[in-house]
Amino acid sequence: MRLLFCTPTEIDRPRGGRAMLARVHRDALAALVGRNLRMHRVHGTAGPLKRLLGQVDGATQSQARSVIAAVEAHDAEALWLDGSNLGYLAAAVRRAKPEVRIITFCHNVEARFFLGALRRIPGARAAGVLIGNYAAERLAMRHSSDVVALSDRDDAGLRRLYGRGADHILPMALTDQADGTPASTPLDDDAPLLFVGGAFYANQAGIAWFARHVAPRIQIPTHVVGQGMDAMRASLENTANVRVLGAVDRLAPLYDRARLVIAPIFDGSGMKTKVAEALMFGKHVAGTAEAFSGYAPDVVAANALCTDAKDFITAVRAPAPPAYDPAMRALYERDHSPRATRRRLASILGLDQTSCS
Repeated sequence: MRLLFCTPTEIDRPRGGRAMLARVHRDALAALVGRNLRMHRVHGTAGPLKRLLGQVDGATQSQARSVIAAVEAHDAEALWLDGSNLGYLAAAVRRAKPEVRIITFCHNVEARFFLGALRRIPGARAAGVLIGNYAAERLAMRHSSDVVALSDRDDAGLRRLYGRGADHILPMALTDQADGTPASTPLDDDAPLLFVGGAFYANQAGIAWFARHVAPRIQIPTHVVGQGMDAMRASLENTANVRVLGAVDRLAPLYDRARLVIAPIFDGSGMKTKVAEALMFGKHVAGTAEAFSGYAPDVVAANALCTDAKDFITAVRAPAPPAYDPAMRALYERDHSPRATRRRLASILGLDQTSCS
């Protein structure tokens, strides 16, 4: 299969869960189709009115022409759109090349995600972003041959908003960053809780809630890691046992030393990268239903599902789980590893799966 992979993100130097997932997909598709894969990165900004009509995230008129030209130059049989916010491109390619299979991967239900952002910080700009992404996503649902979502919840959300759900489910996945299997050494007595997440609204609201309602009532330090989280240092470190580390070069040492990963997330869409990442490092998670959304029931059962501050306090005061739990790592390998993703993508594309072992 000759495939064009179209993305608005820089996936060779990923910053954030969205770009990390896009890289997993790109690499898995490359493993499946080899030299028949071509990359095309869209960029640029449309005018205000055109953004409201769905030309967002680099999906402009000029970029639509560029994508169509790339499809023709590669003689592509299929186009992979890395995000339902690229729906304007789906519509343009459908009109110009109706024979091309258009596969749209939905990182979120974008309209639901940006509705949450608008509720968090109301304003004209946030409302405009919501309108533009809704228009783009609606085009994606209308013009895609295949819609791929992260979870059954996102499938249901798409169906409610647009009357069309997902054709395939492809869960969150991460490139393996673990440094082999850590030694089974006991955790230090002062091993911290670990919160990992970039500075988007649900992460910011969740860790602020934890610092107000949980951290003051426990005697365990909490370390906060993530791109852009330095901006919250002053407010979070008002709580004596909360420390903001911000962006770091390597996560593995922080996970290795952590007592527990916390995920106090109360809003959002898609799946939360931090849970798959914790499983990858063999760590247990204390998180909300939102944090575990899209994960298998046995993942939730093996960890601590928390609904309020009391539940989080109970979870973090319980005897510490193993510093490295092979059972958690096995859940990552089963559902959220590149190998698992290759198997699922082979099925979606109708390819031979013998190369996915």
